[in-house]
Amino acid sequence: MDLIKISAVSYLNTFPFVFGLKTSGELDDIDLQLDIPSVCAEKLKTNKVDLALVPVGAIPELKDPIYVADYCIGAEREVRSVLLLSHVPLQEIREIALDFDSRTSVQLIRVLAGKFWKIDPQWRPLGQGEAENPVGCESLVAIGDKTFQLVDKFPFVYDLAAEWISHTSLPFVFAVWLANKPLPEGFLRKFNKALEYGILHKKEVPDFFPNRIPKGLDAISYLENNISYPFDERKKEGMNLFLKMISKSAISD
Repeated sequence: MDLIKISAVSYLNTFPFVFGLKTSGELDDIDLQLDIPSVCAEKLKTNKVDLALVPVGAIPELKDPIYVADYCIGAEREVRSVLLLSHVPLQEIREIALDFDSRTSVQLIRVLAGKFWKIDPQWRPLGQGEAENPVGCESLVAIGDKTFQLVDKFPFVYDLAAEWISHTSLPFVFAVWLANKPLPEGFLRKFNKALEYGILHKKEVPDFFPNRIPKGLDAISYLENNISYPFDERKKEGMNLFLKMISKSAISD
């Protein structure tokens, strides 16, 4: 059988999945690729991979996606790595720069701004390298591991997962595992076991990826307390509400 091609997100929050896929012993028939979230979605959409960890905001663009895992990248409290960072309080924000590495975060900030915060800022894409060095940037949405280095540079920090939860009383799901074609049941069972193995052994992740852990971060605390992996019914409810909201927003836009 040909190798099954998998695209996973190259952020710390996904490393338990990667650890399980690489070390569980369940799978030896995969081609594992690490990408930013938007590239994961694009590779699945264009059939460059067979399954991927896809940002929820990209799901409406996919034709007949197949859910293949019992696990996701979700949050039931502050997530710490998807933030609105600002030099001014929320109600004084005039412009927000957007990190397009993940469309989900961009769509989430728009939902929060329009539906819950009742603010109407100007939006613009982050320039090349601006996320790592946001000099002169009033407010920006930052995602991924770079947020841990940026958070102390801004006096006002809004955690997008925590904001969603406070307004909806539901968890937020950032990414789910999807396939673009039916895959063998035997493979899917082993795939889920590999993901489970990684989650159960996430304390081993920092030693397995020693050069990928943000400086000064307690990675184990982040993985255990800020990322919630089971793709349970409440997360599905939160995800479906978000998809409904962005669908309505697209119609109104």
